[in-house]
Amino acid sequence: MASTLTLRKRLEDLTGDEEGHSLTKSLNALSITAIGIGCIIGAGIFVLTGTAAANYAGPGIMLSFALGGIACAFVGLCYAELSALIPVSGSSYTYTYATLGEFFAWVIGWDLVLEYAMGAATVSVGWSGYMVSILRDLGIFLPPQLTSSLGASVKLADGSTATGVFNVPAALIVLLLTFLLSRGTKESATANNIMVVVKLAVVVGFIVIGAFYVDTSHWSPMIPENKGEFGEFGWSGVLRGAGVVFFAYIGFDAVSTAAQEAKKPQTDMPIGILGSLGVCTVLYILVAAVLTGLVPYTELNVPDPIAKGADAVGMGWFSWPIKIGAIAGLTTVMLVLLYGQSRIFYTMSKDGLLPPVFAKIHEKYDTPYLSQWMIGGCVALIGGLLPISLLGEMVSIGTLFAFILVCGAVIYLRRSESDAHRPFRVPGVPVVPILGILFCLALMAGLPLDTWIRLVVWMAIGLAIYFAYSRHHSVVQKKAGTAAA
Repeated sequence: MASTLTLRKRLEDLTGDEEGHSLTKSLNALSITAIGIGCIIGAGIFVLTGTAAANYAGPGIMLSFALGGIACAFVGLCYAELSALIPVSGSSYTYTYATLGEFFAWVIGWDLVLEYAMGAATVSVGWSGYMVSILRDLGIFLPPQLTSSLGASVKLADGSTATGVFNVPAALIVLLLTFLLSRGTKESATANNIMVVVKLAVVVGFIVIGAFYVDTSHWSPMIPENKGEFGEFGWSGVLRGAGVVFFAYIGFDAVSTAAQEAKKPQTDMPIGILGSLGVCTVLYILVAAVLTGLVPYTELNVPDPIAKGADAVGMGWFSWPIKIGAIAGLTTVMLVLLYGQSRIFYTMSKDGLLPPVFAKIHEKYDTPYLSQWMIGGCVALIGGLLPISLLGEMVSIGTLFAFILVCGAVIYLRRSESDAHRPFRVPGVPVVPILGILFCLALMAGLPLDTWIRLVVWMAIGLAIYFAYSRHHSVVQKKAGTAAA
C-alpha cells in the first residue's frame, strides 16, 4: 500500500538529515528508575483506587494492582525497543507510523485521545474532589450540585438529596491550564523534581502513618463474594479492578524515551523499566492495603479516597499534606496530558491527517494555541459533565488498545527490519510481546461491556473521519501520487 512506508523512509521524514547528531549517553539504571517512578506515580493512585475497590474488587484491589504491574512490565520492554530503534521524540503514534504505516498510525492517534484528553478529564474530576475537600476544611462549602457530574445524586447539608448539574472546579482547572499552555508555559525540570518528591513523600507518608491505624477486619473477606454479575466482586471483580486502576500506570511508557540516553541500554533499560514498575507496584499495593484497612471498601467510592482515609482516623494534621500533595501532583499530570494531546494533534495535522487549524502556531507564543483551546474546551466540558468511574474506564481501555499495537509492532519489525540496529532488544521475542498483548487483552476483557461499546463507537467515528478526510489530505498519499505521476 502507498500509505505504508519503510522504516528508513519514515525516519527521514520525521527527523530530516540529522545523522551525526546524537543524544548524550548520561543516564544509568538508577537515573532511569528515578525517572520512571516520577512518571508513574500520579493520578491513578490518588483518584481511582477507592472507586475500583468500592465497585469491583474490595480489598482485592491489591491483587488488581499486581496484575496491572505485570502487564506493564511486558509492554514497557516493547516500548524500550521501539524508542531505541526509532530515535525520534514522540508518542506511540510516531512509533506506529514508522513501523506499521499511516492507517494504523491514524487508529492509534485517534485512540490516544482516550488516553490524553479523557485522561485529563478524569484527573480534573479527582482534582476537584481534593480541592472541594480543602475548601471544606477552610469552612468554604460549594454547592454539591456544582461539584458533581450531571445527574449524580448528591447529599445536601440538611440531609436531603439533589441532582448534580456540572462539576465547576473540574472545568475551571482545565481552562486555567489551557490558558497557561496556550501562552507557552512549560513545567521546569526543577518544578517537576519538586513534584516528584512531594508525591513520593505523600504516598510513603500515608503508608507509614496509616499502617498504625489499620483495622485488619476491613480486609475480610479479601475478595468479596461475587454478586452474580461479571466484575461485581469475586475474582472477576479483581480483573475488572485491574483494568480500571491500570490508569495508575499511565506514564510508564515515558521511561522508554530515555533509551537513547542510556549508558548501557541493553542492561540499563530493563533495570530502569522493571525497577520503576516494581517500586511503584509495591507502593500501590501498600497504599491499597492501608486504604482498605482504614476505611471499609464500601465507603471509598469518592474522588478523593486518600484524603478520606486520612480523615477517617482523625489524622487531621496529615490530611492537609495529603490533599496539597495530591493537588500538586494532579495539576502536573493534567498539564502534561493537555500538552501531550495538543502536540499529537499538531503532528497529525502536519502529516495531513487532521485539518491545518490544529497545526496553526501563535505568532508570539509559538504554541498550537487553537488546537490547545479546542482540546481544553472539550476536556473541560467532559470533566464537568461525566463521572470519574466512566472516564477512568475509557482511559484504561484506550491505553490498553494502544499498548497492544506497540507490542505487535515489535513482532512485526523483528521480521520486516531484522537487520536494523537495536541498542536495546526485548528478550524472548515473540513470547514477551505476545504476553504483553494477552495481558492487555485480559485487562480489557475485564472492563464493562458498555466501555467496549464506547470504544467501538469511538473508533468507528475515527475511521469515518480517516476515509472521509485524512487519507485524501495525507502528505504521504500526496507524495506517493506525485511520484506515481
